[in-house]
Amino acid sequence: QVQLVESGGGLVQPGESLRVSCAASGFIFGGYGMSWYRQAPGKERVLVAGITSTGGSTNYADSVKGRFTISRDNAKKTVYLQMNSLKPEDTAVYYCKTGDPTPPYRWLEVWGQGTLVTVSS
Repeated sequence: QVQLVESGGGLVQPGESLRVSCAASGFIFGGYGMSWYRQAPGKERVLVAGITSTGGSTNYADSVKGRFTISRDNAKKTVYLQMNSLKPEDTAVYYCKTGDPTPPYRWLEVWGQGTLVTVSS
């Protein structure tokens, strides 16, 4: 069964850091890019960061560039999002999702259940 499970969310104060994780199972993790999305209360879900299947390239939304870092450990089948200098506007449910496949792998869209990050004093 293909599955992504996020963890590591919680309550932090502005300016602090947090790392959320996403553990994959049921598919060839190294065959796919991975992405982090977030959805704040009352807002649409938006792309936060993406990483290629090997971890060789990353991209970020302008709102988090310079503060967040996406990484992956293919041996552990896990993708991470390191969040530094957190702001209240970063408060959201964070979701991981499969990204672009690498040949010969075919398209496979899988979402995690999300983990809540709350940034507040």
